[in-house]
Amino acid sequence: MADVSHTRGDITGHPDVTEMRERYARMMDARDVVFLDGPVLLAGLYFAISPWVVHFSSTSPNLMAHNLILGLAIALLGVGLTVAPRRMYSLCWTMAAIGIWMIISPWVVARGPDAGMIWNNVIVGAITCLFGLVAAGMVMKKGRGET
Repeated sequence: MADVSHTRGDITGHPDVTEMRERYARMMDARDVVFLDGPVLLAGLYFAISPWVVHFSSTSPNLMAHNLILGLAIALLGVGLTVAPRRMYSLCWTMAAIGIWMIISPWVVARGPDAGMIWNNVIVGAITCLFGLVAAGMVMKKGRGET
């Protein structure tokens, strides 16, 4: 067995140090909007449980199912941004479009929505749209080569 105890704290003499640094740089380069992963996940989870939080699950079952499905979809986008950021950043525009749909959905999906339903969907939809636009802006900025 080789004695490697003298090189434990310093990797500058490692034969693959340049390749490891390049791989690390590529990995960190893909994480340019890392601050959005968690908030997108939380916004999606909240939107999924919002019919029970705002108490309209029994009065508007259509909007309840709608919010549950869209909330889980947004939460999956948040998980996807964490797991496969390069692939998922192309869906940022989709997240913005879903946010706009979330804003107008109480009038389309529910019959006679009350103020709680409307405010809930408008606020969470605006936040989701904002997250999508910020992430899309970062992707566009990155595509132009700016830092």
